[in-house]
Amino acid sequence: MREQYMRTGEGFLLVYSITSQQSFEEIKTFQQQILRVKDKDYFPVIVVGNKCDLDGEREVSTEAGRELARSFGCKFIETSAKSRINVENAFYDIVREIRKYNRETTGGAGGARSNGAPTEKFDTDKEEEAGCCKCVVM
Repeated sequence: MREQYMRTGEGFLLVYSITSQQSFEEIKTFQQQILRVKDKDYFPVIVVGNKCDLDGEREVSTEAGRELARSFGCKFIETSAKSRINVENAFYDIVREIRKYNRETTGGAGGARSNGAPTEKFDTDKEEEAGCCKCVVM
């Protein structure tokens, strides 16, 4: 079932808890699995360290999160879902990364992705005016 979500996803937030070294280590596996399922060398992801409100219980340093994101060639952000810190920013960032990736793989216009699948061309200004954002949270 997880691979089906990976096949259809256009971008991913790779979220770990800063209070759990184990959850941080699992992020590497998820990123590799996404690339394998997508059959790509790069795909839009953002590394997200959650629970930044629990700094006293931190097991994963901010620098470790940044370094992991650097190794993936992606952005890094720390959030707190409980305190609503940077959560919206994480979603805005992944949407920006998806749009950037789609522009790069389609040559800046509508047409076909590198894997041959048709793409839709969106008018970004109209999308934002309408408040349109299609994300799936699992």
